[in-house]
Amino acid sequence: MENNESLVRPKLLNEDTQDVALRPRTLKEFLGQKTMKENLNIFISSAKNRGESLDHVFLIGPAGLGKTTMAQIVANEMGTGFVQTTAPALEKPKDLVGFLTNLKKGDVFFIDEIHSLKPAIEELLYIAMEDFGIDWVVGQGPMARTIRIAIKPFTLIGATTKAGVVSSPLISRFSIPCRFSFYDQEDLQAIVRRSAKLMEIKIEDDAACLLAKSSRGTPRVVNRLLRRMRDFAQYAGEPSITAAVVKTGLLRLEIDELGLEKQDREILKIIIERYKGGPVGAENLAISIGESVETLEDYYEPYLIQAGLLQRTPRGRVVTSFTYGHLGVTAAKDTVGFLFDNQ
Repeated sequence: MENNESLVRPKLLNEDTQDVALRPRTLKEFLGQKTMKENLNIFISSAKNRGESLDHVFLIGPAGLGKTTMAQIVANEMGTGFVQTTAPALEKPKDLVGFLTNLKKGDVFFIDEIHSLKPAIEELLYIAMEDFGIDWVVGQGPMARTIRIAIKPFTLIGATTKAGVVSSPLISRFSIPCRFSFYDQEDLQAIVRRSAKLMEIKIEDDAACLLAKSSRGTPRVVNRLLRRMRDFAQYAGEPSITAAVVKTGLLRLEIDELGLEKQDREILKIIIERYKGGPVGAENLAISIGESVETLEDYYEPYLIQAGLLQRTPRGRVVTSFTYGHLGVTAAKDTVGFLFDNQ
């Protein structure tokens, strides 16, 4: 399978300055995730009234739904500093100590991909989260001793796409869990209109609706697609983004009305053609599409499952009846396999 850079696989795309410019900076500006926002507003307001740091926050959800943005918003709402890193960047305990000892009172310390923390660093983080201190070993052999280094009260925000692999002791130290879900149509349309306004792009309502439907329930994707539609509109000499421009653009990008691109459709076709609709194990499927199991599970499957096109069963992955209709596939009555009518 081709492994071209994708517009609709948000985790595989690098952030750019335009993405940062479109990010909301307050809870009021953040669109979607209504219940989460309301709860965070209560927790933040209460912490500020008490003059305390916000309790540690755990952000869970697929890539591109706004976890990093929400972490920055928390810092903005608290009126504190924001320090950011990723778990893979913390290779040794001293790396973590360097961050923690430089935090100011009340700062938000954001660790992305927190499921990737090494055990030694994770254990060091436990004490810092609970007691705002670090136990550090000084010296070697018989002369070694442990000293406690005090750190200023801070708020740790951890983000992960893999909550299931985060250790229980670490999860238990986060008292504010926040789970992101894919965005609904109405919220995505509002995001399109907001982004278009910030980018000074004119977009018609039916075009915004079509873009929202094709963005996999993900704000980062809808913003990327909006930029590409701006290019198509400009090339065609259109003063605004119309539904016709969006339809043409999506066709050129090989993105369908559900937001599936060529790679997504290939996964579903392989399950049907080679494995008679499933079940097929994750390892076999990953080999068939030329991807790693991690890429399959993290970047392809979440939305395919959310869209009702794929199911995970104890025996493996299985396509649904909806998949056949979406791909224009007719199931053969015998055991020979399936025939693609529209391919």
